[in-house]
Formats: sequence, structure tokens, C-alpha cells
Amino acid sequence: MSAMSAGAPRPLPSSGQKSIQDICHPLSAEESALNPGSAADKDLSLPNGTPVDTSSPASSSSLLNRLQLDDDLDGETRDLFVTVDDPKKHVSTMETYITYRVCTKTTRTEFDLPEYSVRRRYQDFDWLRNKLEESQPTHLIPPLPEKFVMKGVVDRFSEEFVETRRKALDKFLKRVADHPVLSFNEHFNAFLSAKDLNKRQGLALLTKMGESVKYVTGGYKLRARPVEFAAMGDYLDMFTQKLGTIDRIAQRIIKEQSEFLMELREYGPVYSSWSSFEEDLHDPLEGVSGCVSNCSSALEELTEDMSEDFLPVLREYVLYIESMKNVLKKRDQVQAEYETKLEAVVFREDKKTPMPVDVEKCQDRVECFNADLKADWDRWENNKRQDFRQLLTGMADKNIQYYEKCLAAWESLIPLLQDKQEAKGETN
Repeated sequence: MSAMSAGAPRPLPSSGQKSIQDICHPLSAEESALNPGSAADKDLSLPNGTPVDTSSPASSSSLLNRLQLDDDLDGETRDLFVTVDDPKKHVSTMETYITYRVCTKTTRTEFDLPEYSVRRRYQDFDWLRNKLEESQPTHLIPPLPEKFVMKGVVDRFSEEFVETRRKALDKFLKRVADHPVLSFNEHFNAFLSAKDLNKRQGLALLTKMGESVKYVTGGYKLRARPVEFAAMGDYLDMFTQKLGTIDRIAQRIIKEQSEFLMELREYGPVYSSWSSFEEDLHDPLEGVSGCVSNCSSALEELTEDMSEDFLPVLREYVLYIESMKNVLKKRDQVQAEYETKLEAVVFREDKKTPMPVDVEKCQDRVECFNADLKADWDRWENNKRQDFRQLLTGMADKNIQYYEKCLAAWESLIPLLQDKQEAKGETN
């Protein structure tokens, strides 16, 4: 929620289905909210699976339009597009919660229909991520936004919070849909298409790899990580430190901007009230009051952008780093198990006995982990490069707009002062 918001939070708007023509690229230059229509959905409580159209994103800012971002994941052909939009608040005697519409368009034969529209709440997204971690343990699973918020500090039903979460959930599904392995996961298929998710049985679709890694214990000690994976761990530690420093300073800047904005809101009206007592200076004083007011509005927009667009990206990547570290730990456990079993074979007395099957399976798991982790690391690096180029470009664009508005406001005051000086010279 924006640091500039004051008073009671704005309620969620009424929303419904709105037909559109295009679907945004999974890594489009700007994650924008889809504007829902005015008609209410016929069923607000249960997903209905009815095919619907989705909506195209709002246009990018001027600077983003001028910058061509060409890291399009090596030109892969996409046949699955997913969007999250239309948040709705549900109130019952037992609980209050938000659901989101998940729209899917696909040409894949694994789906029975080309289009789906279902409603999901946060716990459904959490269910999906847990299932992906269980069934695809060798892959990096994108993070979800944090579930818990501090009561009394953030209203989780406010429009600002719900929209921030919607953007994060939309990005989560887009990242999964863009992944060459995760996007074919049976649980993901069920999440996108099933009218009701049976989370009790969990579809029982754990792969053999998932079962084998799931029961690896921490009893094996890794001698040393291979150099390339050690470098990954070192980079993640450094990246975490940098993001933490930037996040801490950015929050301090937002706090100081908020305090400065409060001062400006008191500062401008002083000139306006003063003008009523100064006939000769009335217009210039009113001009100064207007300038301060315009600068206040520009500063508020800049601060809201930092709170709602800049900080969420930093926090997403902090969670992403934790996910990557977890995959590295799993890889280390499998390698440690393989090294221990291999060492036992090397030092056995009977040298002619063929390699035990369980050792060969351990070796296969290590190779599988290494290959999948390297591929996901490259994909993550590519996503990171795009996301931060877009983030920093947006930051530059917002700051340019802020200073342009302030400059225009103060330049508009110059003619008022010049006119007053000329009029005084003619009188003399």
C-alpha cells in the first residue's frame, strides 16, 4: 500500500468480465492492471470454467516506449498465456477473503478447451506452488508474495494492497507458464482449468524424482560444492546484501518524502492566505501557492510509484533468492549422498563387483539436478536482466516527469512576477 495513502482505504471497485483481443506477453514491459467492466459476474463464489476473453495491458510510459527491450527469451514460441485480474471481495459468516480471476488461452493438447476462466484465492496459489516444489524438486519455483501482513499497519482488503498482490500473482503464473518444464506440470493444468481444486488428495502426481529427493535426509555431509555452484551461492549472498541495502534506503527516502509532502501541504496555503492582505502581490503570491500545490502532487505520484512499483520488485527478488538457495541446498544433499555411497564402494574389498544400482541412481539424480539448476539459473538471469532494466527505466522516467512538472510549475510563476514589475514601472 502506498506510503502516501491517508484516511480510510479505498474499497474494491465492482468488476466483471470484459472482452478484449490480445493477451500481454508473459514478460511484457509493464505489469499493468486490467480494467474490469461494470457487469457483475453471475457466480462470485465458485470457479465456473466458462471460456472468456482477457484484456490487453495499459500502454507503457513514454520512456519505456522509447526503449526497446529485446531479451525475448531467445524467441521461444509461446502457446500458453495466463492473466490474473478482476479481484473480488467475499464476505461470509466464517471468513472474509479475496478471489482473483485466472484467464487462460492455449493451443496445447493437454487442455480440453482453448480458453478457461476460473476464480482462485491466495491459498490456491500457495497450494500450486507447494505442489510444484514437491513434484519438480530440481527446478527453481518462482516465489509468491508473502502471505502474512502486519495487522493494523496494512489493510489487506484495501484497493492498493489487493492490486499489489494481484500484480505479484499475475507475475508468478506468467513465470510458471513461461517455463518449459513447470508449465507442463499436471498440477498447473488443474489449477488453470479445474472448477474445484481437490487439495486433500493433491492429485497424487509426485514424480519418481520428487519422491527420491523428498526423502533425502541431512545425514550426508558435502565435501565441497563444485566451483560453478559455489559461485552461484556467493553471488546470491552478495545480491541479497545489495537488495537489502537498496530496500532499506528506499524506504527511508519514502518516509522523508512523505514528511516533506506534509510540510508542502501546509506551506502552499500560507501564501494563498497572505495574498488576501497584499493587493499588489496578490497574483504572485497565489502563483507561488499554486506552484507548491503542483509540486506536492508531483511528489506524491513519485512516492507512490516507489511504494507500489519499485519496492515490490525488490522484495520479489529477495524471495526469489531464497527459492534459489533452497534448490542449491537440495542439490548439495543429493551430491553428498552420492559421494558417501560412492566412497563406500571404492573402499570395499571386492573390486570386481559391478557398481550398485543405488549408486548409479544417485549419480543420475546429481546430473539431473545440475542440468536443471543450470538451465533455470540462465533463465532467472535473463528474467532479472529484463526486470531490472524495466524497473530502472521506469524509475528514470518517473523522476524525469517529476522534475519536469516542478520546473513547469515554477516557470509559470515568472510571467506573473514580470507583469507586476512592468506595471509598477509604468505607474512610476
